[in-house]
Formats: sequence, structure tokens, C-alpha cells
Amino acid sequence: MDKIKTTIGVHGMTCAACASRIEKALLKQEGVDSASVNLLAEKAVIEYDKGKTDMENLIKTIERTGYEAVFDRATFLIGGMTCAACAARVEKSLKKVNGVVNANVNLATNKASVEYSKDDTDIKSLIKAVEKAGYKAELEEKSNPDKEKEAREKEIKSLKTSFIISAIFSIPLFSAMFFHMAGIHTILSNGYFQLILATVVQFGVGYRFYKGAFVSLRGGGANMDVLVAMGTSAAYFFSLYNLIMGMEMYYFEASAMIITLILLGKTFEAVAKGKTSEAIKKLMGLQPKTAKIIVDGSEKDIPIEEVQVGDIIVVRPGERIPVDGEIIKGNSSVDESMITGESIPVDKKEGDEVIGATINKYGTFNFKATKVGKDTALSQIIKLVEDAQGSKAPVQRLADKISSIFVPTVILVAVATFLLWYFVKGDFTSGLINAVSVLVIACPCALGLATPTAIMVGTGKGAENGILIKSGEHLEKTHELDTLIFDKTGTITKGEPEITDIVVFDGNEEEVLRLAAIAEKTSEHPLAKAIVQKAEERNMDIEISEKFAAIPGRGIHATIEGKEVYIGNRRLMEETGVEMDDVKDELFRLEGEGKTSMILAVNGKISGIIAVADSVKDNSEEAIRELKNAGLNIYMITGDNERTAKAIANEVGIDNVLADVLPENKAKVVEKLRGEGKFVGMIGDGINDAPALAASDVGFAIGTGTDVAMEAADITLMRGDLRGIVTSIRLSRRTMRTIKQNLFWAFAYNTVGIPIAALGFLNPMIAGAAMAFSSVSVVTNSLRLKKFK
Repeated sequence: MDKIKTTIGVHGMTCAACASRIEKALLKQEGVDSASVNLLAEKAVIEYDKGKTDMENLIKTIERTGYEAVFDRATFLIGGMTCAACAARVEKSLKKVNGVVNANVNLATNKASVEYSKDDTDIKSLIKAVEKAGYKAELEEKSNPDKEKEAREKEIKSLKTSFIISAIFSIPLFSAMFFHMAGIHTILSNGYFQLILATVVQFGVGYRFYKGAFVSLRGGGANMDVLVAMGTSAAYFFSLYNLIMGMEMYYFEASAMIITLILLGKTFEAVAKGKTSEAIKKLMGLQPKTAKIIVDGSEKDIPIEEVQVGDIIVVRPGERIPVDGEIIKGNSSVDESMITGESIPVDKKEGDEVIGATINKYGTFNFKATKVGKDTALSQIIKLVEDAQGSKAPVQRLADKISSIFVPTVILVAVATFLLWYFVKGDFTSGLINAVSVLVIACPCALGLATPTAIMVGTGKGAENGILIKSGEHLEKTHELDTLIFDKTGTITKGEPEITDIVVFDGNEEEVLRLAAIAEKTSEHPLAKAIVQKAEERNMDIEISEKFAAIPGRGIHATIEGKEVYIGNRRLMEETGVEMDDVKDELFRLEGEGKTSMILAVNGKISGIIAVADSVKDNSEEAIRELKNAGLNIYMITGDNERTAKAIANEVGIDNVLADVLPENKAKVVEKLRGEGKFVGMIGDGINDAPALAASDVGFAIGTGTDVAMEAADITLMRGDLRGIVTSIRLSRRTMRTIKQNLFWAFAYNTVGIPIAALGFLNPMIAGAAMAFSSVSVVTNSLRLKKFK
């Protein structure tokens, strides 16, 4: 038995019963010998048999119980990877380390993202595992964007230099082949002269392939370098043998040109790969280097890294706002397009929030820094986009599986090709040359780059349009959506309700509004704020109620001046036994007009109805029409009664209305639709939408909403404009189409190319050129996504 002891962080526990519940669930799993959950430390220590269960199953058990399994995350820069087989090798090595939950290696970014339990392993062990596999690893936190840029430029410069040297020595060899075919004999035809030129290319310029092959084989795997080294060495040493034996049949030009062409392809690939991450570079370049803070009444320029929370910063017209904050003096218009994608400047006044890296257009203002460093919106966006670009889409799994066995399979095919030609045809030379063609045409690079390059460009393009996508998985899932559920308040509507009617049944209008405002003063609900705001406009004295209790999905209960006051919907009145026969006609009228009606009952008798209207966002109807035209089923979900809900739904063109849904039941509605076989997207902005966002296949948070909703969502729209949903789905569909094109090309290229080479229809040089440019074509196809609008 293979016994493993591991520690998993657990969030969401509130009492000892929670810990006990998790323990019981874990102990029910086959293979789990012991489980101890510590409430204070928020950890679960589990001992299990690796042959009967695994970490993934344990995590799912904790999550099914209703809690969150939490791990540390680290990102490493990986050096020495040349193809998909390398990435697969590094990933496999990391996953073998005890305590590693998941590892994703991205060939396009040369990064590895690792989730692990710090109680079971550490950074040094992870780096050691990568080095043992034959590669280099450096913790990304210790690196910086400038260093990464320098490393990329250094790699491109090295490849260019190697290519130029290789071309200088290879072109005479290539020319000699034509002179030989024309029957013209020059010094270029001399075998020893060719040997000198070919040796420089083979072992000088081509040293990188031998080194890469050695490191890969030493680590227990095989990569593209192995194929290139084997193929070119076979052609070189066969030519050397013929030279020594006095046979004028040389293939020096084949080995040299293969190396030259592959270096040319690698140069183009490195340049193209650099372009896939331009979105991140643009975002990083937005942040100003300095900030003007006010110290003792005078201005002082300091580096952006030294700005502290609470510092007072002055911003003049045309300057970028250094960090996030709140305006305390002055007003202006701010261009937030680089963060939200919204081209129209936003008016700002005292008390309004400003976002770091946005541009102050007109006025001068002072603001207090509220978020600095890694906490700013820009830093969070950069981190989110980086995580998304480093993640894997499920569609990549097949390519990963093939990549892990690709090189050994190709070597076997090459050996079989040689043996068949030699023993069946009796042709040693053709057998060797065709085997070389098989080795050099096979390209695992294209398989490894097909998905990540498209994901990188797609998520980057999303960020440019104010759409933040958490991972490649969510980008892929979005194109499969067939059903969308929209929350009403703050999503379809502006979420800024205003009082339209006050209907009095007992007392007078002033008294009805005053009691309602006192009752609602401590509530955070948008409807409550509308009532309080109206009372303040009439200069009413709004005191604090003696007692206050919120009743979720229904309303509130308060004690005011000894009176028992209830304000809320029909359900609340029915549950408290308030008679409503006399007010039903008025309720029907108001609800039919799309207004939300709040009933005020004092000491068990209805005093009045306060009707509130929340206007529909300008572009909601257009966005929903486009989504329906795209073939999606649209639902609206709300706690409002059916008449009010349908009035709003009719205004924007939604046919399916889910009314009278309590906040805690929204997630159940999502799960019910998913249970019917629908692929569901949920769009919301409030705290009460977070469970439904998490329960959906893809959750969309309106960025103008709460941080909780944004945290629970898979895609965040930085603007409140619902047309961002349309853009998200179109971007997902376009990205998936690009990925499928890339994978088709990569699979078709290898599926067709290898047999053609084995049958003797491909010259090794043509095979080398095809290999060199197969990965370039994949990256170039992904870059076409940059034109997405």
C-alpha cells in the first residue's frame, strides 16, 4: 500500500459542526484511513492510500460538503523548454511531488503554475523537481517584467545570430547540390570542403540541439531536440562514411539546411510568441512611475512603489492617476477606457472613486490613496489576465496526452521506416534518408502551441475590451452556453430606483414616508436608499429606529416610537397576518406599470404603499436582442412579484420570467436548469447573486457591482453594459474556432507528413522546412485574434 499524508486548507467553516461534517465526509471515502479537521487552523490533515483515492477526489469531497479547499499557488519561469514534449515532461515531474494538487505548464509563456500544500512541500522541492527533469526553474516573484523582456530579446538575438551563421555555411552546400545536378564541378563539390562547412553547422550552431537532447534524455524524456539531433546526425555521419569510403554521395547539405531552417522557424516563433502577450505589456505600461503627494502643504514627487494608503495625491489635466483612491477636493472627467473599455470620459466629483492608470482629462483634483501596489485595480487585472493566460483549456488535454508519447512514437516510426526500406527494398541509402525525413518533419511544437497561444491572445483581447476572463477553461465554456439567466436589479436595470408614487390608506403622505425612512435608514438595500433619499430631499428628521431586523427576500421589521412597523412585499404581509383586500387593486395597477411596491403596515394595519421604479439600462434591450439572435434562451430572475417582473421583461424582450425568487433560492434555480440539460450562464452584480454565479456553468459579474460577485464569477465585465456579454460570447466562439483550426493543422500536419516522409516522397530539407514553419503557422493563426472587434 502507498500511504500518503497530506494537509488541505479549508475555508468556510464557522463552528465545530462544520469540521465534524467534513471529517465524516472524508472518512466515508474509500482509501481514507484518517481525517482530522482543525477549525481554528482551517486545515484538514488526511492520511490515505494513493492506490485507492487521490488528491482530486479529496478536494471534491470537501467542496461537495459545502466548503472551499484552499492551496498555495506559485508561478515559475521555466528555462530550456523547446517543444510540447518538454512542457509535458515538466508538468509530469511537478505532479509527482507529494503535496502538489495541480500543475499547468504553458509552452507559449514558458511558465509553470503550481497549486500545492505548503505543509507537504515547498518552493525548493518544486524547483528541484523541475531541475531533475532537466530544466531550469525560477520563482516568478523574484523576476520582473523588464527581466522577462530582456530574456526574450536575448533569446531572439541568439536565435537570429545562430541562424545567420548557419545560413552563411549552409548556402554554399545547398548551391553545391545544384551545381552537381547540372554536372558543373567546383570546389563546392569537394567532399572535404563540404565536411568543413557542415561540421561548423552540425556541432557549432547545432550544439544547442545536442545539449537539449542530452538534458531531455537525462531527465527521462525525449523532445524535439532529440528528433533534430538524431535526424541531422544520421545524415551527417552517413555522408562522412561515404567520404571516407570514397563514394561521392553526400548529404551534408541536408543536415546543414535542416538546422538552418529550424533555426529560422524558431526565430519567427519566438518573435510571434512575444506578440501573444502584448496585452499584458500594454497593461503594465499604463501605470505611471511616480506620484505627486502633498506633504506639509507642498508637493513632492515619489516613486509609485513608495505610495502608502492614506497619502494625499494631486493629479493635473493630462496626467495618469497613480493608484486607486477617493477624490477629496476638486472635480474632473476621467478617461477609464484602458480599464473598462468605455471610450466616453466619466465625470468625477468629491467622494467619487478613481482608478489607478486612468487618465485625468480636464480638471485638477486631490485624492486620498485607498489601494496601492498589488491591491490596485490595475494590478488585480494584470494578475487575473496572467493567471488566465497561464491556464489550460480542457480542449488541450488531448494534445497533452499525444505530446507526452509523441517523440518516442516518431523514433519508432523512423526506425521502422529504415528497416522496411533496407530489408524489404534492399535500399540502405533510401531507408536512412527517409528515416531522417520522418524524424525532422515530426513537430510536437505545433501541438503544444495550438491552444495556449490562442488563449493568451483571446484573454488579452478580452482585457482590452473591459472583459476579464479568469481562465482558459471559462473562455472555452462560454462558447457552449445555450441559456443565460439575468438578475434584474443592477443588471438589466440601473439599480438606482426612485420613488414614483406614495399611496396613502391611513394618515398622510408625510407620515407614511417618515416612518418608512426611519425603518429603512439602517438597511443597505437599493430600495431602502431610495426611500431615505426622498425623505432627505423633503428635509425630514430621520432618527434611528428602536429595533431593526431585515427579513431576506421579504422586507424589514422595525419598532418606531413604540409602533410595530413592517415594510415589504405581499409575502411579508401575508406571513404577518396583515389584511390586504382593500389595497389589492392599487397594487395591481402599480405592478402592471413595472413598479416595485413596498407596503407599509403599522401595528398590523396598512398605512400606505410606496412605489419605486428602476429604469432599464440604455443598452439592455439591444444586448438581449443580439443574444436571442445568437440562439440563446434568455431568462430573468428577480425577487419581485410576477406582474412587476413581466413589465420589465417585456420592455427588454425577455419571455422567460422567474419571479418571487428569494435570494437563497437563486442558486437552486440555476441548478434546476442545469439538471434539465441546459448549459447555463448567470449574470448578476449583487452579494445575493454570488451563490448563483458560482452554481452556473459560467458566471458573469457586472464590474460596477460588488467585489463578492466579481470574486464568485468566472468572467467580469468592467462596465455595466450588457453588450459585454455579447462580446464575451463572440470572443469565446472566435477563440475556440481558432483553437480548433490550430489543432486541426497540428494533427493533420503530423498525420499526413509522417507517412509521406516514410514513403520516400519528401526530401529531408523540405521536411525540415515544413517542421520549422508548422509551429509558426499556428502562432500566426492565433495572432489573427488580435483583429477581433
